[in-house]
Amino acid sequence: MLSRLLFPCNGRGAKPLSLRGVPLLLMRSAPVDATQSFKQIPKRFAQSDSKRSRKGEIWSLLALAQPEKSRLIAAVGLLFISTGVTMTLPYAVGRIIDVIYSSHKDGGDIKDTLIPITQVLAAIFVIGAAANFGRVYFIQTSGQRLVKRLRSQAFTSIMKQETAFFDKNRTGELINRLSSDTTVVANSVTQNISDGLRAGATALVSTGMMVYTSPMLSMIGLGIVPFVAMMSLPFGRYIKKLSGKVQDSLALSTQVSEERISNIRTVRAFGRERYETIRYDDRVEDVLRLSYSESLARACFFCLTGLVGNSMVISVLYVGGMLVSSDSITIGQLSSFMLYVVFTGTAVSGLSSFYTELMKGLGSSTRLFELINRQPEIPADVGVVPDRALSGDISLANVKFSYPTRPDIPIFTDLSLNVPAGKVTAVVGPSGSGKSTIAALLLRLYNIDGGRITIDDIPVDTIHPQWLREHVGLVAQEPVLFSTSIRENITYGVTSEMEMDKVTTEQIVEAAKQANAWSFISSFPEGLDTLVGERGIMLSGGQKQRVALARALLKDPKILVLDEATSALDSESEALVQEALQRIMVGRTVIVIAHRLSTIRHADNIVVLSEGKVVETGWYDELMAVKDGVFSNLILKQLQHQTQLNQSDDA
Repeated sequence: MLSRLLFPCNGRGAKPLSLRGVPLLLMRSAPVDATQSFKQIPKRFAQSDSKRSRKGEIWSLLALAQPEKSRLIAAVGLLFISTGVTMTLPYAVGRIIDVIYSSHKDGGDIKDTLIPITQVLAAIFVIGAAANFGRVYFIQTSGQRLVKRLRSQAFTSIMKQETAFFDKNRTGELINRLSSDTTVVANSVTQNISDGLRAGATALVSTGMMVYTSPMLSMIGLGIVPFVAMMSLPFGRYIKKLSGKVQDSLALSTQVSEERISNIRTVRAFGRERYETIRYDDRVEDVLRLSYSESLARACFFCLTGLVGNSMVISVLYVGGMLVSSDSITIGQLSSFMLYVVFTGTAVSGLSSFYTELMKGLGSSTRLFELINRQPEIPADVGVVPDRALSGDISLANVKFSYPTRPDIPIFTDLSLNVPAGKVTAVVGPSGSGKSTIAALLLRLYNIDGGRITIDDIPVDTIHPQWLREHVGLVAQEPVLFSTSIRENITYGVTSEMEMDKVTTEQIVEAAKQANAWSFISSFPEGLDTLVGERGIMLSGGQKQRVALARALLKDPKILVLDEATSALDSESEALVQEALQRIMVGRTVIVIAHRLSTIRHADNIVVLSEGKVVETGWYDELMAVKDGVFSNLILKQLQHQTQLNQSDDA
């Protein structure tokens, strides 16, 4: 019965979700239903907050504790034991006072009477202490396990979202959901539930004992309960609303700090430390202001309840004193009653705190569940896995596309081009013509608005995204390295046929040599185990680019996209990278997005983009022969610019 009360959504055979059960990267596997990773989260979480009743939200929040059912049931059992032990204290105190008073009045020896009573109480209190230990341990560990599970689910959901999701949501806000909101929600259904049950049990037993001890005094003592209950309901709703605002404001401050710290070199280069400090102070000032409002509300609530409670105590003492003088109750009974009044008042206050904390947890859970249950527009684990080897023939037909964040600004209106298998195709055009967007669409980072993109005559939007990205390698203008070792950054590119821990050092070294990276890697004291710093800041631009090439080589993709891979390099680094590129491009379908003459001159085919369309296509010499052509004008301007730079250097 207790299990059904605490875990309304419990189903037979339900198991806790672990991160291992989530298909973060499905390697050549059959399509998997994305919803299977979140079985323990009821479907009603996906509904909007406006459509869910508060009761439904509370049950949904309690259902989170389902995987911790056994631990929490044990904790609740121990809670009732410890509460029962605590409730014996007022009664025992009253009995002892009466024994002392009677023995003193009769002139008898109270020692023989007190020793058995204190021995029994000592044994009971030891049992209560042990029960308290178990209760706290089970509750705390369950809470930590729940925080871990929530964070894993939230992070898994974030990893499954389409790229457009990250264009619209700030990193700092997502980090705040992972850190702050998960803790608040987990505490709401573990520690807070435990405190609420303890307060409820204490209030129930104390009230019963008050009525048993003196029905007349109970009428006075319980007069506070309706008043506190009427205050708690609107107060809890207000705290829920305010808690949501506090968490949102905290997310904004986290976003500012995370973004500025991760880009500290840019901040320092422009001397904007003071500006960013003031900006962050403004954000945390908003958090402080909202926290002041929450503190004021809590202070008013507890001030009023405390005042009412103390007034009730005075009334009980006065009436109780009159009853003692008339021998209606004993001094011990009055003492017991007063202690039960204190326990009841504390319990009622605890129930009020439980309700407000539950409302606070609901405020955080609404946003957290929206994140966990959000279905990506481009599912990462649904699609066809081709049963034949990829040749790499690419076709874009009448493609229309606008970025989701800028739907009114079309990038492509009618783009059509073919990239033959095993050939090198260069894509050039003015800035903003959509060159890099082709790479994003080929990797299916975005869905197109119209037209068709195929690889080997298979529509890209039907292919399993993970399988597709395994066979397409990307080397960007500014390669992103993780703040780990060179070894880990290179092995990050392994395909599904190889696991990172099975890649040999010889394979890594060979890939580094092919990418012209081994010469500088071997010069480091720690070699492949050298840490590159955040975003690879400890390496030069050319070194980062060559590590990225080694990563692509180890991945061994059938299709390789080079997105301005040498545009940010100096002449020496460019020569080394170009030499490595010539080796990498052999036997692959290559799309070179570039504008430098050295990069595109030897391409098998050159495609020129302008205003979202292909305006010219052909060989280098063929396009240069076109008078006033888009390509020839781009190259001439580049040559003129280079000549001016050379003259400036000579001067």
